[in-house]
Amino acid sequence: MWSMIREAGAGLRRNLSMVISIVLVTFISLTFVGAAILLQMQINQMKNYWYDKAQVAVYLCTGYEQAPLCPDGKVTDEQKTAIEATLKSEELAPLIKEYFFEDEATAYKNFKEQFSGSDVATYVEADQLGQTFWVSLVDPSKSEVIAQAFSDTAGVSSVKDQRTYLDQIFQVLNGASLAAIGVAVLMLLCAVLLISTTIRLSAFARRKELGIMRFVGASNLYIQTPFVLEGIASALFGSLLAGGALVLVVKYFVRDYLVTAMPYVSFIQISDALIVWPVIVGFGVLLAGFSSALAIRRYLRV
Repeated sequence: MWSMIREAGAGLRRNLSMVISIVLVTFISLTFVGAAILLQMQINQMKNYWYDKAQVAVYLCTGYEQAPLCPDGKVTDEQKTAIEATLKSEELAPLIKEYFFEDEATAYKNFKEQFSGSDVATYVEADQLGQTFWVSLVDPSKSEVIAQAFSDTAGVSSVKDQRTYLDQIFQVLNGASLAAIGVAVLMLLCAVLLISTTIRLSAFARRKELGIMRFVGASNLYIQTPFVLEGIASALFGSLLAGGALVLVVKYFVRDYLVTAMPYVSFIQISDALIVWPVIVGFGVLLAGFSSALAIRRYLRV
């Protein structure tokens, strides 16, 4: 066994430039793989966090819209009382965790804060924003029940589930995750081809030694193992670098910067990167071992 390890070490030294190439390609490709995994973990964590907090907005008539349920213009006090009574009804109350009423003044204040410094805020008046019942559900997936309950209620212009806006954001994030996976697949293909080429060149350079080993009766496993170890060692180093890079990104970019800049967003932890690290290392080792074994098996018919 030690002789095969020494032979693999000698092969790595002889093909140092190719080994560096394998390390770099493996590092880049597995960094993309790990980034795609972490991004998907972040998306799932954000979904769990924001979907639970997503509310259903029951928008009341302002008098400016052409909604079918607003023929009389702005919602009346009697209609608001009837809408609140529906929220407290036996049918809806078990589904509702809590709700609160936002009047025009509060909506206008929030709007001015959100768009402070923008010209948009100068063109909007308080009565244009209207009044809203914000409803938090026990099960956010039951939002359709609220929409149906107010589908023919006078004074309600529309019912919107905030999750529909979140879905658009998550679609973009999922697209970014798929793009990272696509780049990772291409880079992994390059790594496989580079590892295979390196192993074949190494075998060709040692063809006389291999001929002697076959002549003295060395087994296929004994001949092939050093070449497989060369590929695994190169990929292992690149995989470790990729895992370390991901941990550093999560530590310094996500935890130290994004968490401070966006305190209301739930971000992944360093522990998540530490979970991904052995996954990509194991994947890199298996990929390199398979590529090396396939390359030397096809090159050496022993």
